[in-house]
Amino acid sequence: MASITKIKAITISLILNLSFALPATALAQQQCDSASTGGCHDKAKSLQLKLIAIFSILIASVIGVCLPLFSRRIPALMPDRDLFVVVKAFASGVILATGYMHVLPDSFNALMSNCLPVNPWKKFPFTTFVAMLSAILTLMTDSFAMSYYKKHGINRKGGGVDGEKEKNGERGLGCVENGGLHVGHRDELNDGSNDRDSMLLRNRVVAQVLEIGIVVHSVVIGVSMGASSNQCTIRPLIAALCFHQLFEGMGLGGCILQAEYGMKTKAILVLFFSTTTPFGIVLGIGLSNVYSDRSPTALIVVGLLNASSAGLLNYMALVDLLAADFMGPKLQGSMRLQAWSYIAVLLGAGGMSVMAKWA
Repeated sequence: MASITKIKAITISLILNLSFALPATALAQQQCDSASTGGCHDKAKSLQLKLIAIFSILIASVIGVCLPLFSRRIPALMPDRDLFVVVKAFASGVILATGYMHVLPDSFNALMSNCLPVNPWKKFPFTTFVAMLSAILTLMTDSFAMSYYKKHGINRKGGGVDGEKEKNGERGLGCVENGGLHVGHRDELNDGSNDRDSMLLRNRVVAQVLEIGIVVHSVVIGVSMGASSNQCTIRPLIAALCFHQLFEGMGLGGCILQAEYGMKTKAILVLFFSTTTPFGIVLGIGLSNVYSDRSPTALIVVGLLNASSAGLLNYMALVDLLAADFMGPKLQGSMRLQAWSYIAVLLGAGGMSVMAKWA
């Protein structure tokens, strides 16, 4: 009798569980397959907001990335001044928070979505795995690019940085002949020139790799906004992305400034950074009729791209920007400047973390 009662209890429990689970599963599938509806979803109004976003984000991006490039005209913002170091630390904190607080959580949300099958997406941490591989790949890119540029840029006569060094060397020889400098002094000058060339190449590699990481996640953000018809989401996102692009542009602009590129290369890097998010929005608008941010393919592609971008940005912010500056002779020689720089990093990272509520 007791066993029959137990069987009945188990049967009733199973029926109740199925009665709740099946509608929930069907509802989840319906949410994945169908477009969202509601008062916030208005294609006409959302299109107007997207057009505003294109121009607003473009202007904010141009201002952010160009501010450091024009800082040479302001003595206090020259790369060798303390204020420039503090501002760069603030921008590096912004980039660090972008990777940890914006891009990485977006990847988790996409790859852990209920619209994806449990196997394999919920049985393996793809987000952290791809982010780890991306960080290792960024290290490899840094290392191989430095080796390549040192071999082909410095060792070859008249090419790249070596051309500048050769010209400086010719001027140095002229000074030796006229001023009677000792050979030892000339060797010290050559060592200093080699150190400067190595640092210049390092800055150029950092600027290029950082630009790649920023461009990737900027396009993803733009496509997501352009394909959305939720005006309640788009409206606060415009303001958040404007601040995001402004401060992230300052970080990239500081790297471009220290790389000492020519005007043509600077213009290309500024153009790519400034137009990627607006281009992504335009692309998202064009794909809005066929693109669904809840389709399995879109979730997987966006999730993996965000994970790789997060790994790259986190590596660049910690290793190439923050560690390189804080372990450098300028900051190591001044505890006061270190303290101000750490405050700037915390302010940049904290401000960007707060904006994660909207973007």
